[in-house]
This record gives sequence, structure tokens and C-alpha cells, in this order.
Amino acid sequence: MHMRTRVARVITRMNVGGPARHVTILATEAGNEWNGVLITGTPDEREGTLESAAVERCARVISVPSLQRRPSPLRDLRALVALVRLFRRLRPQVVATHTAKAGALGRVAALLAGVPVRVHTFHGHVLEGYFSKSGSAVVRMTERILAKITTHFVAISPQVAADLQKIGIASDKITIVRLGLELDYLVDPPRGVLRRELSIPREAPIIAIVGRLAPVKAHPLLFDAAPEVLRAFPNACFLVVGDGELWAELHDDVIARGLGSSVLFTGWRHDLPNVYGDADVVVCCSLNEGTPVSIIEAGAAGRPAIGTVVGGMPDIISDGVNGLLVPSQDPPALAAAIQRILSDPELAAAMGVAGRRMSLERHGAQRMVQELTELYTRLLTKRGVVPT
Repeated sequence: MHMRTRVARVITRMNVGGPARHVTILATEAGNEWNGVLITGTPDEREGTLESAAVERCARVISVPSLQRRPSPLRDLRALVALVRLFRRLRPQVVATHTAKAGALGRVAALLAGVPVRVHTFHGHVLEGYFSKSGSAVVRMTERILAKITTHFVAISPQVAADLQKIGIASDKITIVRLGLELDYLVDPPRGVLRRELSIPREAPIIAIVGRLAPVKAHPLLFDAAPEVLRAFPNACFLVVGDGELWAELHDDVIARGLGSSVLFTGWRHDLPNVYGDADVVVCCSLNEGTPVSIIEAGAAGRPAIGTVVGGMPDIISDGVNGLLVPSQDPPALAAAIQRILSDPELAAAMGVAGRRMSLERHGAQRMVQELTELYTRLLTKRGVVPT
């Protein structure tokens, strides 16, 4: 696309994670071709934020404080009005929404403001794994309604696309654009830096889990598996990297289980090469995942991974090639997978090599930018809108 297209990108909050990294790349790497703006709300407590990183990279960021994840009819109405006013002032040709709350309010606001192209990206989804059965049913019904005012959907994995079709969203309105990340800085990470800082012995295996401390990430499943792993590897260290709403609860859980000497909470770390460099295996045991960023990063760093068979995980982990897949909510299977990798250094090394190749080939940032640029161009052309 050689002409500039006005794109307003809306995300509920820039909390540390895949969606925030996704929009940061799109708001900066595509800046020469898109006259874009990134609209974001307020993160939850302890989540961390990547908003400053986006600003440092010259993204144009507009804050809407009333745009928040937790439901509040009055606050949500204020956010909707603010978005309508912004769209009428900015006059974007495309409104691209990310995450559930921004997806709902952003698409309605874009319709009311007369924006011709409305695209929603499912980074995974909240259709299951986040709420009760009744709550999930309401979310699915809401998405079916919103689909009627959505020009197009982007799914970041084939599995997510299949899940959307199951709830009645037509395949001709869905395009798969795999998540793209900046990964080169993770290739050949240093060894020993984190161990020295945290006083972890050189011979102690490190099992790392990287991500938000939130219910959907299912950290207790890893703690359930830990005793069996420790029977085989008594000096193993379970490294919990991240922060979030369950910080205090998970700490208490670890102490109650008697795992205090084996589980180490680091909070958010900005030196991910050092984290992955010293991890012997990276685990993602989530109840639901779109495209697990930590598994892609582990692959780029040459580390084997273990993931639960949920959402887009099988699109990232090829079982027995770059890691192992285990059933969801099955601690014995998770423990067995961890032990298998820790007890076979040759297998772990081969998985690391395969993981690096797969991550770099499938999940580069520029490929993602190019595919979305082409998609927006097609959608605008179909509606007779000429980029300006």
C-alpha cells in the first residue's frame, strides 16, 4: 500500500502480554504507511503496562480512562461516548479493535461514527475459560450480535478461527494472520546471568512459566505437578515470571503446599533473554490461549516448551518436535512431560533447535504487518474507499 490509510486501533489496556505487543508493532512498524493512532484504556492493578514502550517508539497514543476491563454500565457508556467523539474527530477509514471490551465498545462506536471498515482481532478469545458457563454463553451471544456490525475478523491461529466458526461467525469474514513478534533479540541468549542474580545453582533445572498471574493462566496446575517433578529432580526451581491479580493468592498457595523453597516469583522482568537463557523448559498450562507469546519466545531462544492442548497452542507446539503437548488440567501428564525433557538433554536440545526455526519462520513482525496491510487494502477497496 503506497498511500496512507487512517487507522484507529483500540485496545482495552496495554497490559504486559501478546495483544499489547501486537498493537505496539502495528502502531510503529506500519507507521510509514498508516496514519494511525492507538487508543487505550486503563490497566488493572499489578498487570504492568507497555504503553510507555509504545510512546517511546513514537506511537501516537490516546488514553480513554473510562475504557476498562471490568464491567460498569456507567463507565462503559462514558467510554463509548468518548470513542464516538474520537472517531468523528479523527475520521479513520479503519477501526481495528483488540481484546473483548475494546472490541465491543469500539465496533459500536465505529458504526455510530460512520467508519467504513470495522475489523476485530481475536487474540484467543473469552468465549471459554474466563467466565462461568452462563457468563461464557452471554459472551458468545454478544459476539454473534457484534458480528453483524463487523466488517471482518482476524484470528491469530487456525484453532481460534475454527472456534469462531463454531459460534456462527462465517468463515468468509475471518482471515488468519498469525501473531508476529520482534524475536531477533532472543536468539542465542546468555546463560548464567539470571542464575547468578537469583543464586540458583548451576545444576538445578529451571522450569519457567512466563505471563500474567491470572486465573486463565492456571498456575496452580504447575504447582500440582511440582511434587512429582521434585521427586525426580529434588533441586528443581520453578520460576514464575509475571505479576497480576493473583500475586498474593499464588504466594499463599505455594507456602501452603510447602513449595516455598522450590518456587521463585520474580515479578515482571525486562531482561527476557536472561530469563529464557537459563530456563531448561518453558511451560504454559493455560485453560485457554490464542497464541501463547511465551512459547513463541521460548522457541526463538532455543528452549523446549510444554503446553496444554487448548486454543492455538497446537499451532505453536508440534508435539515431540519443538516441545510437548499435554491435556488441559492434567497435573500428572504435565509432571511427566517436564521430567521427560529434563531427563533427556539431547531431546531438549533438538526441540530447542526446532523451536527457534519455527518461531522465526512463522512469527516475525514484518510478515504480520504485511498481511494486515493487504487485508485492510482489500476491505477498503471492496467498499469503494480510497486510502488518502
